Amino acid sequence: MTASGQRALEGVRVLDMTHVQSGPSCTQILAWLGADVVKLEAPTGDITRQQLRDVPDVDSLYFTMLNCNKRSITLNMKSDRGKEIFTDLVKDADILVENFAPGAIDRMGFTWERLQLINPKLIFASIKGFGPGRYEDFKAYEVVAQAMGGAMSTTGFEDGPPTATGAQIGDSGTGIHLVAGILAALYQRTNTGKGQRVTVAMQEAVLNLSRVKLRDQQRLAHGPLPEYPNEHFGDEVPRSGNASGGGQPGWALRCAPGGPNDYIYVIVQPPGWAPIASLIGKPELADDPDWSTPAARLDKLDKMFALIEQWTEQHTKFEVMDKLNALNVPCGPIMSTRELIEDETLAELGAVVEVKHPQRGSFKTVGCPIKLSDSPVQVETSPGLGEHNSVIYGSLGIDTSELEELKAAGVV
Repeated sequence: MTASGQRALEGVRVLDMTHVQSGPSCTQILAWLGADVVKLEAPTGDITRQQLRDVPDVDSLYFTMLNCNKRSITLNMKSDRGKEIFTDLVKDADILVENFAPGAIDRMGFTWERLQLINPKLIFASIKGFGPGRYEDFKAYEVVAQAMGGAMSTTGFEDGPPTATGAQIGDSGTGIHLVAGILAALYQRTNTGKGQRVTVAMQEAVLNLSRVKLRDQQRLAHGPLPEYPNEHFGDEVPRSGNASGGGQPGWALRCAPGGPNDYIYVIVQPPGWAPIASLIGKPELADDPDWSTPAARLDKLDKMFALIEQWTEQHTKFEVMDKLNALNVPCGPIMSTRELIEDETLAELGAVVEVKHPQRGSFKTVGCPIKLSDSPVQVETSPGLGEHNSVIYGSLGIDTSELEELKAAGVV
């Protein structure tokens, strides 16, 4: 914490109308960076409070891990009084974030034009599945975005089907893109005094993360891609298994004792070949003209990695990691979800944190991946549904008796 006790986004009020994953992943980062994020939910709550529950009648991990450090209020936007209250909330907000289906906010009666009239300084940020045009009214989910953004067609093995990645690049990947847009708009507002519209489409966020495959699509016009292990190339970038697709060949190699995640990813750079050859007991390959240069190895990368794998299979992935790093050879053990959640180094870094929760006791979640030297992040538990109704609505002049009436009428 700074000497003043301020955090990076101290004093910034975010009205968070997001739900499920893409939007909440964005607003959670804003909350971690110090913004006052008020999650506005329907009286029934964000649907993820109930989805994939592991403890009966307790907010799911799906919800808690995406809504830390926020406050929660409930509001029925279909009621006239609800619309009036929402208008008052917008007047006090710096940022409004939503990820409803296209046109949903407009149908509530709050077009961008109207929101600007209510609060000219408002930054109105949205996540949609697609940009304007042919796809704009289509629904998008995580794997739909992966499918239509270039990730799935290039993920998997050549003889297998298109494959989704476990990383949530469609949802959380889009969320972090929206964070960047919001912060840019917030900075521009310091010069112009005006808010603006910020939108990110899930398809375009995935496309941005898949840009190297578009690079390779254009390179195909000049012939096969030699750093890919594929034997045949058509007119589109193929799936290439665990190949890096970059200038440095890499592959996932089996390790002892042979479990499903007992693998290590090894990258063979030109300076690394001689040390690797010596380590695996084949020092003669360092000077053998059939093996000694990257060009000589390029057409037999599969044989090269098979030779290395004969050695890695005799050691655990962490033993291999230590031995290869001692030789300055880039590598990384395939870390399972269990290994990650129990990793002492990640815990010390605050990359995985344990958070106390009033109903479930505690849970583990990811910490803030963005580190600011003067604004450290303390991850706090997610809010209960409507937990902050009395405080926030009280600040709008709604007293306890009126709040009870609004609750009885189904407005909050």
